[in-house]
Amino acid sequence: MNPQQNQSTGPAAQLAHPGVHGAMAGAAHDQEVPEVDLLSPLTLRSLTLRNRIAMAPMCQYSAVEGMANDWHLVHLGSRAVGGAGLVIVEATGVTPDGRITPGDLGLWSDDQIEPLARIARFLEGQGACAGIQLAHAGRKASTAAPWTGGATLTTPEEGGWPVVAPSPIPFHPNDPTPIALDEAGIDGIVDAFEAAARRSLAAGFKVLEIHAAHGYLLHEFLSPHSNQRTDGYGGSLENRMRFLLRVAERMRATVPAELPLFVRISATDWVAGGWDIEQSVELTQRLKDLGVDLIDVSTGGNLPTARIPVAKRYQVPCSRRIRDDAGILTGTVGLITDPKEADDIVTGGDADLVLVGRELLREPYWSLKAQHAFEEEPDWPVQYGYAVKRRAK
Repeated sequence: MNPQQNQSTGPAAQLAHPGVHGAMAGAAHDQEVPEVDLLSPLTLRSLTLRNRIAMAPMCQYSAVEGMANDWHLVHLGSRAVGGAGLVIVEATGVTPDGRITPGDLGLWSDDQIEPLARIARFLEGQGACAGIQLAHAGRKASTAAPWTGGATLTTPEEGGWPVVAPSPIPFHPNDPTPIALDEAGIDGIVDAFEAAARRSLAAGFKVLEIHAAHGYLLHEFLSPHSNQRTDGYGGSLENRMRFLLRVAERMRATVPAELPLFVRISATDWVAGGWDIEQSVELTQRLKDLGVDLIDVSTGGNLPTARIPVAKRYQVPCSRRIRDDAGILTGTVGLITDPKEADDIVTGGDADLVLVGRELLREPYWSLKAQHAFEEEPDWPVQYGYAVKRRAK
């Protein structure tokens, strides 16, 4: 299937698509609607994903000066070969100081476009949609790669830099105090998201995602625990949402009308008095009004002391709540390893898209194995025919 085939759009087209192996469901609103499942295509504006499996953005900490390299090509490309409908490039810094580590990808320079364009072309050539997540790490920036301990880099000699945040509150108590952004600094980062979006489009990406989760800058502004400002960006929910809504509005104006825009949020801080699901529903209603097409629902990451009840499907109820209450498409993520479990999430109406993370690191061909699990003929590359196709008698 060509992942960019044109189909009709709008709410009906977005919420119901013909299933690949599902039967027709019962009547809804007095008319038959097609049942959807994990292997059903998903239409987002003019873009059609071949299935509802997405590779979640996962940092590789392997770039040099923000530039993608052969590791990123092979890492991401193998999941497109492996059958995912959407492959999302890791959190990509919109400014140099917005990187989590010195090894993060970036799109603050035109020089960074072509290495990413090479990846986008390969993903599309393998039938996957090419997506990218744009991010600013805020107070969680300037750290070492996790396999070296992940410590905060506090000096230029270590490769570190000063970090910014809504308020001068460090993530860890012993971290350097971040610089509270003034309004000019906020305006500059809004501009940086727009510029990175333009570069993403120039590189050929068809899905752009704003990273407003996991305790990074935009999430920091949302949560009362990290945002103690007294100006127009702090205090009330309206004020705390303002920065993200400005970024989303600017990016929606930049992304062509025929292409979708995603936002990843943490639906809850898992800490009393912090960001929570009720505020998330209100936020996502506002994002929908601005033209955001899908909310990628995760949780946590803003407070190191949070007690997160990690278990199978632990984030799925947040996706369901936002999908139902805000009336917007959602994706869910976290400890999803079994294709039938992922299928249940889609058929049960908990989410429209399943983002698979660590399981796709362990098994690049998970999506093809999902086809086999549902007795579909897996779309193995023709180059692998010797190994996976039955020999003719």
